[in-house]
Amino acid sequence: MIRLLTVLAILACATTAFADEACRKVLHLGDSYTVCTFDPAIDGIQLYEYDRSGKPYGSFRTLETDLAQDRLFVRFAMNGGMYQDDLSPVGLYIGAGKQLKAINTNKGWGNFHLLPNGVFYIQPGHAGVMESRAFVASGIKPFYATQSGPMLVIDGKLHPSFLADSTSFKTRNGVGVTADGKVVFAVSDGFVRFHDFATLFRDDLGCANALFLDGSISSLDIPEWQRRDGLFPLGPIIAVTQSLPG
Repeated sequence: MIRLLTVLAILACATTAFADEACRKVLHLGDSYTVCTFDPAIDGIQLYEYDRSGKPYGSFRTLETDLAQDRLFVRFAMNGGMYQDDLSPVGLYIGAGKQLKAINTNKGWGNFHLLPNGVFYIQPGHAGVMESRAFVASGIKPFYATQSGPMLVIDGKLHPSFLADSTSFKTRNGVGVTADGKVVFAVSDGFVRFHDFATLFRDDLGCANALFLDGSISSLDIPEWQRRDGLFPLGPIIAVTQSLPG
């Protein structure tokens, strides 16, 4: 009981401990987006899937509570790739240097299989987004990686299946990397087309490569904004953490 109260106290004071200006609102083609930018050289960007008992975290709240035991504060978190009913990743997943799920480049139904799909990966001081087959060919051995799909932007070009006049509007979230190595996360505040979401990354956010993470379950955790989405269970989670003072 005492340990739980200590964890809750840490979480309660953490928001005031770290004023976070990484996130902002961006307007693109008349639509509003929440955009958060981090530098992998100085910010603790990491992937989380299973807790210390081997059970999927499933929610931002559970992740925050668990990390607080190690005096880590979650500055930002977002759902980090598509997953099965048991919350396990659909495609490649690497955690702490260990591959837990192999890469998946099979054709099939759904957004994940709208090829080309891609990989968001993290190495010490560096992060990237790469089309899946190119990632395999590169021989990169990242410390963290998650696969999703489709790719939004591939070497400066939009995914070939996106239509400027598409009638498919959904909430969408994704990740890209800028020319100077910053990692940019974005989620639409309303329903948008794939095409418009992709041009946000390419034209406004300066990402030559960007990856779609998911649609209707798009979720954000921004403690500084007092926002913690919890409507859907989550599989992989991308989080930016910082050590608490003292």
